[in-house]
Amino acid sequence: MDRLRVATLNVWNRCDPWEQRLATIREQLSELGPDVIGLQEALCGEGFDQAAAIAEGLGYHVAFGSTRGEPIQMGNAILSRFPVLRSEVIALPDGGTSERRCLVHAVLDAPMGPLPVFVTHLNWKLHEGHVRCLQVRSVADAVKARAPIHGFPPVLVGDFNAEPGADEIRFLGGLTGLGGPCTYFADCFALVGEGEGVTFSCGNPFAAQNREPERRIDYVFVRGPDARGRGRPLSARRCFDRPGTNGVFASDHYGVVAEVSR
Repeated sequence: MDRLRVATLNVWNRCDPWEQRLATIREQLSELGPDVIGLQEALCGEGFDQAAAIAEGLGYHVAFGSTRGEPIQMGNAILSRFPVLRSEVIALPDGGTSERRCLVHAVLDAPMGPLPVFVTHLNWKLHEGHVRCLQVRSVADAVKARAPIHGFPPVLVGDFNAEPGADEIRFLGGLTGLGGPCTYFADCFALVGEGEGVTFSCGNPFAAQNREPERRIDYVFVRGPDARGRGRPLSARRCFDRPGTNGVFASDHYGVVAEVSR
């Protein structure tokens, strides 16, 4: 296999109808068969482990992380076909808001060598782009510190709550330094995406009830390709964008699945 398949999905915590949504997520995850998927708004605590429930029986290892102190914590998770060598949670700046966001990092024992994966979920409010700018700077610094340039290009996925033209996404794409050093991650959908790219859509009844603008806010990024051609985006498309066989959508978000060279 010469390609790595990576996906992302905001699972919308335990919002109803959770049991039906779980069935759809598991059904469509099985169909997609990604090597790695990043989950956002995953809950864990008091006998409930949302990421583990999604992964059960599908052959995935799970790494979960949160910076919240509640008995049931909401955070990010990585589901991986490959064993997890180590993982950590990095707190992101809150910009003076009450949000507690984080970046979850795992190093996976992949056939091509250690694979660094990062998943995050940035502040959600439309007017908090300035906070998301602080957060993406922190994300870029964390990736740089933990994924040396000579290793496999790191994969960064998540719900960034920002459209492609927003400063925070332009920063990740190397189009602005936000007043400091620049960075570059390839936005897989922007480069090789097929079909509709909107991931928060009024076509989804769970999203329509929020009366928010339709937009593409969920991403699969990769820092590549490297000198060996690893990390080149090969394909990308929306996923989890139709009801399951039970007639229920997986979440209020659609997901993204991409393939990169390995």
